[in-house]
Amino acid sequence: MCPRVLCAWLAVVSMASAAADFKFAILGDRTGETVEGVYQQIWREVDASRPDFVINVGDTIQGLNDATAEAEWRRVRPIWTRYRYPFYLTPGNHDIWSAASHSIFEKQAGRSASYGFNHGSAHFTVLDNSRSLQLSSDQMLFLEKDLIASKTQPLKFVVFHQPFWLLPLKLQSTDFAFHRMMLKYRVQYVICGHVHQFSRLEREGIVYMVVGSSGGHLRGHDPLKDFGQGWFYHHVEVRVSGTRVEMTVKETAPPFGKGRTFKAENWGENGLPPAMH
Repeated sequence: MCPRVLCAWLAVVSMASAAADFKFAILGDRTGETVEGVYQQIWREVDASRPDFVINVGDTIQGLNDATAEAEWRRVRPIWTRYRYPFYLTPGNHDIWSAASHSIFEKQAGRSASYGFNHGSAHFTVLDNSRSLQLSSDQMLFLEKDLIASKTQPLKFVVFHQPFWLLPLKLQSTDFAFHRMMLKYRVQYVICGHVHQFSRLEREGIVYMVVGSSGGHLRGHDPLKDFGQGWFYHHVEVRVSGTRVEMTVKETAPPFGKGRTFKAENWGENGLPPAMH
């Protein structure tokens, strides 16, 4: 038996370690042109792993009509509220397109369109580029202030909808203001959506990832045939242990997919190697 003081200390260390470990799910776009049933099934699959919270990358409603926006939110909300996980919404171009829809989004989300939050060892900055491909000067200023305020958090995730970084990074260019800011404040992960196609790039220690479709159409691609190029319905499960992050991409099960999974880091510049399909 260990001495009483040592046992007490070990118990505290064990409790602190457990508190630092958590997992969360990242959902892709539900809309442009929702495929009925996919989003509901993905939520059931997310629930099976009991995450601590869920975050999305935008496009929850079809939107683009001020007169019907609130009704659309009322119809979709019961899908996730039944599971009772904290759900962090990111604004997409189908969620915010006007001043009225901006106000409706913030009401539905229960927070501003741009915000930050901590969970365990991680800080999350959620930005709004719903009405612009780029991040506006105001959004860049918000981002920098938020990263400065969260400098003691060892892990940093930046989440927004439209991945303007995708083309320059694929062209092997890192000479743009956003990437320089990510380096300056030691952000490890940038997560976006919008494209409906999964992709992942790593540049100078920063992981850039597009979470694809969690219900939005696949632009003519067959999820059963085009898996290796990122055209499939899925969500991403993230496990955090201290400062260690493990991301698993989970394709939805039949009838919308085959239920395949892979570690996100196995995704290469040209997609997933054929042997892993």
